[in-house]
Amino acid sequence: MTSDIRKNWTFLSNSAHVLICLAQRPPPTTREMAIRIGITERTVQRIVSELITAGIVSISKTGRRNRYTIDPGQHLRHALVSHKTVGEFISLMENEILADE
Repeated sequence: MTSDIRKNWTFLSNSAHVLICLAQRPPPTTREMAIRIGITERTVQRIVSELITAGIVSISKTGRRNRYTIDPGQHLRHALVSHKTVGEFISLMENEILADE
């Protein structure tokens, strides 16, 4: 039972994982994000929609592909970290990802 708990538990939410994926250049498709994160494409689409509604992400079309732009100045939503910005979070995650490579 302990191994099942460890396997399914993470520090970051699916929303954070989607945001990290959107910050990558080039950003992966919703299908690629779903596979990397381990959620459905529909869940990725819902999270992207929530991020757009919150003003954290904007969307535009480039040919047939969607282009996502992140507003790094938006503040994180939870009271414990609301003094930090989305840009600071992404920067922290990018530094950690690069350190692991």
